[in-house]
Amino acid sequence: MAELNPASVPLSLYIHMPWCVRKCPYCDFNSHAVPDGKLSLDLEQQYLQALVADFNTQLEFAQGRAIHSVFIGGGTPSLISAAGYQWLFAQLKALLPFQDDCEITLEANPGTIEHDPFAGYLAAGINRLSIGVQSFNSDHLKKLGRIHSQSDALSAIHLAREAGFQRINVDLMHGLPEQTLEQALNDLKLAVGQGATHISWYQLTIEPNTVFFRTQPVLPVDEVLEAIQEQGEAYLKANGFINYEVSAWRKERPSAHNLNYWQFGDYLAIGAGAHGKVTRPDGVYRFQKTRLPKDYLAKVPAEHGQFKRITAEEMPFEFMMNALRLNAGVDAKLYAERTGLNLDDLAPVLTSLRQRKLLVEDANRLACTEQGHVFLNSVLEEFL
Repeated sequence: MAELNPASVPLSLYIHMPWCVRKCPYCDFNSHAVPDGKLSLDLEQQYLQALVADFNTQLEFAQGRAIHSVFIGGGTPSLISAAGYQWLFAQLKALLPFQDDCEITLEANPGTIEHDPFAGYLAAGINRLSIGVQSFNSDHLKKLGRIHSQSDALSAIHLAREAGFQRINVDLMHGLPEQTLEQALNDLKLAVGQGATHISWYQLTIEPNTVFFRTQPVLPVDEVLEAIQEQGEAYLKANGFINYEVSAWRKERPSAHNLNYWQFGDYLAIGAGAHGKVTRPDGVYRFQKTRLPKDYLAKVPAEHGQFKRITAEEMPFEFMMNALRLNAGVDAKLYAERTGLNLDDLAPVLTSLRQRKLLVEDANRLACTEQGHVFLNSVLEEFL
């Protein structure tokens, strides 16, 4: 493995806010119901201080780089006050500079009881929202365990635009319990009609360790799922949206943060259960933070991380698992730059996939064909 140059790899930051009002039955994320349904100011301040201490231990990984993008995920990050974020960013920027055009995304819940006015988040430096609508249909929202209503969701998008947010992603799921084709398409129509500039549209999957896994809901049959996918994609394209990643559709520029993930960039990670990836001259490392909020708060920052070096054997799959999600793929040169490995070593696999029309016939690009995206999991298995 050749020596790597961390300075050439963009550096992002992921911040995990682990609390939500109520755990949804489909959710397998590291989220925990907040005591009494409301985050106390004392707990908020304690957690924000822990985040800063955690960040301070990761400064060595910056290798002279400024922060390129920030994503605040959860849980429900909009449970944290706008004033809390203003304080947090002031502390983080004092430790490590943020690029002037740094994209800062906040995941927000449409439930009006869960967030400050959106203008406060904009004033705190957050310049992109990802609103977790999931569905605009009242019956589906109940089945998904969401606490917001259709009017809450429509109002949240409207209020975000009114507050001055230019970049608004709407998270939507399809293939919901007993969902019809018309209901799935109506969700898309409402998001587009409200002025979403980016839509994350993905099929509900039943994950282990969820309520839905233990009590399986009735999901649409395959024929309906296929019709939803086909007609939903046609609708989004007809309304000017570009599908640039498996489940990401945009009318504006792509999400800089997610693009950095998919291009095998680096990201620091702070917060309970947060996952990070950093490049050092001797290799690429992944790390994970203590999962439970109470344990995260109880430990000194140095005890948070669990580091693992990605081996040369694992690296092809790790890289391709991200890069091939992009419809345009990545420049082939990126493989050696980000992994320290020679792409020629994968020649037999790449040749086989190209002959089977699963990868594009372009030696300068690593990208799936349309057929390759349909069978993406099978393509990725070739690199294991």
